Amino acid sequence: MAADDPEVAQLAADLLATMDESPGCVGLAANQIDVPWRVFCVDVSRHPKTVTSHGRFVLVNPVLVRATRKERAREGCMSVPDFTGDVRRATRVTVAGQLPGTGRQVEVVTDAFEARALQHELDHVDGLLFLDRAVGPHAIHPRRTYQ
Repeated sequence: MAADDPEVAQLAADLLATMDESPGCVGLAANQIDVPWRVFCVDVSRHPKTVTSHGRFVLVNPVLVRATRKERAREGCMSVPDFTGDVRRATRVTVAGQLPGTGRQVEVVTDAFEARALQHELDHVDGLLFLDRAVGPHAIHPRRTYQ
């Protein structure tokens, strides 16, 4: 799949639209909507845990280039709506990928919550869920619902 393919641009638009319709969602991978391509979108700009944000973006064929300074934090996921889990992830990352439509190669260097979101979505495109990375069975929790 080429990043400059019109089908990839349409997928990017679909991912962003689906994310927008999902309350609290900060990222979505193509395989979460039954498309087996290495594509995801992220937008942490409105999340209260955000420190650094690159706004809304989609990456095609993403790869983790660098990761440092791991810490444990709670994660949730649309694919596992009833649970959250404690996962150790890097707090600083560099992720490379291509932009849909143009195929231009970019690198996103980020930290904190956005770094966690990128790693979470990278796991999705690699066929993993946060449950696969949880620090142990004791680290899986029923999701809290707030009213």
